[in-house]
Amino acid sequence: MVRPNDVAVTFEGRETSYARLNEASNLVANGFLRAGLKPQTRIAVLDKNSDHFFEILFGASKANCVVVAVNWRLAPPEILYVINDAEADVLFVGPEFFSIIEGIVDRLPRLKKIIALGGSRDGWQDYVQWRDEQDVGDPFLEVDPSDVSLQMYTSGTTGYPKGAQLTNNNLLTLLPVSMAEWGAWSEGEVSLVCMPLFHIGGTGWALIGFYAGAKTVVTREVVPAELIRIVAALRVTRLFVVPALILFLLQAPESAEADFSSVKQILYGASPMPLELLRRAIATFKCPFAQVYGLTETTGGITHLSAEDHDSQTGNRARSCGKPHSGIELKIVDGAGRDVSIGAVGEIICRSAQNMKGYWNLPEETSRAIQGEWLHTGDAGYLDEAGYLYIHDRVKDMIVSGGENIYPAEVENALFSHPAIVDAAVIGVPDETWGEAVKAIVVKKAGADVTADEIIAFARERIAHYKAPKSVDFVASLPRNPSGKILKRALREPYWKGRDRQVN
Repeated sequence: MVRPNDVAVTFEGRETSYARLNEASNLVANGFLRAGLKPQTRIAVLDKNSDHFFEILFGASKANCVVVAVNWRLAPPEILYVINDAEADVLFVGPEFFSIIEGIVDRLPRLKKIIALGGSRDGWQDYVQWRDEQDVGDPFLEVDPSDVSLQMYTSGTTGYPKGAQLTNNNLLTLLPVSMAEWGAWSEGEVSLVCMPLFHIGGTGWALIGFYAGAKTVVTREVVPAELIRIVAALRVTRLFVVPALILFLLQAPESAEADFSSVKQILYGASPMPLELLRRAIATFKCPFAQVYGLTETTGGITHLSAEDHDSQTGNRARSCGKPHSGIELKIVDGAGRDVSIGAVGEIICRSAQNMKGYWNLPEETSRAIQGEWLHTGDAGYLDEAGYLYIHDRVKDMIVSGGENIYPAEVENALFSHPAIVDAAVIGVPDETWGEAVKAIVVKKAGADVTADEIIAFARERIAHYKAPKSVDFVASLPRNPSGKILKRALREPYWKGRDRQVN
């Protein structure tokens, strides 16, 4: 270890050195092995951001187990589905979610152990107590590059989340490439991790900082005023955010006096950035901005739009998401899988060592997503003459709201259980805050009396609030093609009229 006494992670005033993080991960690994967990056993974590997550993540890697970071924003039935689908043997749960797990634990038959993070509960061992009972020696367990390290759940086209399996090799490809493409990190870097760790944008960004030997500052939640204070107080040099958070930072009164003079780079991604918002952010924070494009299935970023390309002199280039990283091959293909010409729109496909191993226990979904060596992203875009990638639309009907991927099928499944709804379709519509907002187009049963607010409340009881419709329109019927498929493009057109692309 080069700088064992340097701070690896700081969280709410608690600092952990690289040496101590290594020891803590040894303790966790030995706890898993002592419990008899076999290689590639799934370990679920349901908690907001904390430093303990990384002890569990690195400990699981040393025990050749797989961390499943559960999206804590999901509704209880969705959390139940993810934990059961992952076949997790152990669950770490934060205090805000004790009551949720207590309400569903009788439907989690595979779980062998529940460990409480940041608190205690009858029948659940406290994390720190459990950790510190273990042996501190490194188990030196042999692992394979193709072994899975992380399983991250993405929204599913069928209405259920899918577990994208990210291997050791996926992550070890991402880390050096990202550092090389996004600018060299030097000694003394301070990286801010404020995105949720159940997203690759949170965990992946944190791992890049650890790989660089940076001090990683973890925030439990996103509070714009607090983030502005932290950047100035801890002299943050790098951070990753989604465009919606940039908007919230600008809306905070503290932004007028924000001191971002220490920041070498604000990296943003997960959804497109409106140009006017980008210009305001650059003018306010007076620091370099860079963009990345990627998916959970590609272990995060695969393209990079540099700070230089954000310069006003580059004109339309700021609308692109940059050029592929080294080792990344991108192609644009038509519906038959044939290459299209420069400037022509088609599906973006990717060949890379960062491409996931596949979806957990979903061979048919995997074969649709990965064809040969190429991952089909489901996003539509084009390449210009200089090799810059532009996102145009989505091949799938996915909605991106505040950096969260939302599949209409999930929302429609919830709506169809309402007794007053005979037909429903869900689309994304422009939203100045979130980029896109979820809108439901509903056909009521004859004689039914139901309001938009009642439908929204109904959905929120069954799915995460961010997935539930923000608005509801009532229609007599939905447009369909001869095979019965709803014509989503026809539904979207009135809301996107006057815009040159159907992403915001």
